[in-house]
This record gives sequence, structure tokens and C-alpha cells, in this order.
Amino acid sequence: MTQRMILNETAWFGRGCRGQLINELIRRGFTRALIVTDSGLVKCGIVGKITTLLDEAGFAWTLFDRVVPNPGITVVQEGVKTFRASGADVLIAVGGGSPQDTCKAIGIIINNPEFADVRSLEGFAETTRPCVPIIALPTTAGTAAEVTINYVITDEAHQRKFVCIDPHDIPQVALVDADLMDAMPDSLKAATGIDALTHAIEGYITRGAWELPDALHLKAIEMIAKSLRRAVAGDAEAMEKMALAQYIAGMGFSNVGLGLVHGMAHPLGAFYNTPHGVANAILLPQVMAWNAPCTGEKYRNIALAMAIPDAATLPLAEIRQAAVDAVYQLNHDVGIPTSLREIGMNQDDIPQLALAAFNDVCTGGNPRPATVDDIAALYQQAFNGVNRQ
Repeated sequence: MTQRMILNETAWFGRGCRGQLINELIRRGFTRALIVTDSGLVKCGIVGKITTLLDEAGFAWTLFDRVVPNPGITVVQEGVKTFRASGADVLIAVGGGSPQDTCKAIGIIINNPEFADVRSLEGFAETTRPCVPIIALPTTAGTAAEVTINYVITDEAHQRKFVCIDPHDIPQVALVDADLMDAMPDSLKAATGIDALTHAIEGYITRGAWELPDALHLKAIEMIAKSLRRAVAGDAEAMEKMALAQYIAGMGFSNVGLGLVHGMAHPLGAFYNTPHGVANAILLPQVMAWNAPCTGEKYRNIALAMAIPDAATLPLAEIRQAAVDAVYQLNHDVGIPTSLREIGMNQDDIPQLALAAFNDVCTGGNPRPATVDDIAALYQQAFNGVNRQ
């Protein structure tokens, strides 16, 4: 059996590594950048940390800050127009998953204009040319969009989110600088951190899993379990560990796929604009418990990575439950809501949500096959919530 791994050409890590931006631009021969970001990051000064570097080097740039959470087709098409008018030859993505995903879609369409409708990029799009070169600077420690071949766009007209999977979209360079992440509110640190944990756990148990990504996912789980609580509490060293851990998880899941947690989270974003990390966090332990019978010894290894006592010797059924309980406890400790009811889900929408999740590309990677009725039951459980305090 042959396996494939696709990663960035270059990645930099550590506080202050954004200082490598100018060298990376110059040595590649770029002359003008379009910065893709959101207005909030402009107002809080994060984007200014990047534009100052560009200005000091005399490097020309144009700003596109129209990105919104769960970005839609309209925003992507506006970004395409802005890029064409700017004269740019490189994209700089500054932000969390939404700016990164928008940037990927813009870059793909510029070099593959036959996909200008955006919807045709859903799934495994057969683009023929690499996207406009992207240099990615993440500002959250969760999505790992800077190292993945995936991006997610919202189809506003049809109230759905769709996943695009394309090796042509991966950024050339990632600059993973925790200095750009410290300003996140505690709630966002928590949500994006559990998003990273979801990537690692789903990537580890997905049907496409194999040894190399397995090693990455287990390391990411270990680092997140050790660091997330402290990162949310404001520990700078722990925040830097989270920045690396989420990237490691991205190296893995981008190459093997995800599962039902993401399949169920995407419709919540489309229906209610639910933050992706929060949706994943609420769903993760529920779906983990449901998947457990189809995971072999993998939950034992997750438990070992999370430093659960006696993980090596407990009976399999007990250690599976202990792994699920550890995720519930981590959610509780970092302040994640306990149910979908709390984040505004409408119980009457469950049939539509379940059908959308069933058809999501991520659901096909789940280790336990799920019917629409199975998914509806899981939504109902997550709507009700479970008190683990």
C-alpha cells in the first residue's frame, strides 16, 4: 500500500518567527502582497505587527480585511476581485481558520478561474494549477489551516458548509508565532485548543489512519493535554506549546482525514454561525463514546497520551470510558459549554442537521459507519448535554 504526506515547503516556529517574513518574500522573488485577514485583527493591532515589517522593508502590500467567521462564497469572490485589482503576486494569510480558508480559496480561483463559482471546489476538486503562493501566519492555536490541504466555505444561499480538499492549496510557508496568539480571549484559546484536540483524536482513529500520522496525532494529544489548561490561564510557555501542538495535529489529519465530529460540526456553523471550535468541543466526547466499539486499542493509546492513571493495565472497556471522561473533564476545565442547547441550536432542526452531516465529506472517514438516524440521535444527546461535573 502506498501512502502520501503533503506538508509546507518551509515552516518556522517560536516567538518572533514572524520576523522571517521578509526573507521568505524576498528570496522567492515576490514584489507585492495581498494580506487576507479580518477587521478585528486589524483593530486589535495584530495585523499591524505584520504590516510594520513590510513597511520597514519597503515591501508593497494591499489589505483585504472583509473576512468574517464561517466565510462564505461572497467574501471569497470579493477577495478574488481585490487580488486582481491589487497587482499582488503573493498572498499573506493573517488569522485563524476563517482568513486562512478564505485565502486558500482566493489563491486557487486566481490560478484556476474555471472554479470562480466557488461551489465547484467542494470535495476533491480537480484543479490543475497550484494556487497563488501563500505565506500563512496563524493567530489561533487550533485550526492548523497553515499546514493543511483543506478549507471550508459556507454556501449562504443554501445554508450549508462544504469542505474543499486540494493539495494545490497548501501554503508555501507557515510562520507559527505564538506572539500573534496571546491576545486571544480565554474562550477562544479554549475553543481552538479543543479544536486541535479534535483534529488529533479524529485523525488518529479515522479510517485512513496509518503509522506516521498516528505518531503525530499521539504527540499532539499529549502536548494539548499538558498545555491547554495553562495556556487558557495565560501561561506564555504553554501557549507556545499549543501553537506547535496544533500544527503537529494538522500535519497528520490533513493527510488522512477526519470523522463524524467534523461532519456534525459543519452544519452547526452553517445553520447558526456556531464557532467551529465550540461545536467540535461539545460533540467530541459524545461521538468518541459512540465510536468506541470500533477503535480497537486506540483509546488506550489516547489515554496514555493524556496521562490517565493505569491506562496501560485497565480493561479495554474501562479505559475507553476513561478517555472519554478525560475529554469531558478538559472541556469543563477550560469553560466549554456542556450542550448544544446552550449555543442556540434549535431542536426542531435535527433532521436537517443530521442529513447535512451524513453528506459531509468528513463523515466518510469515521471509524464507525453512521446512518442519518444515528447522527440525529447524537445531535439529540449533545443538545441535552451530559453533566460530568
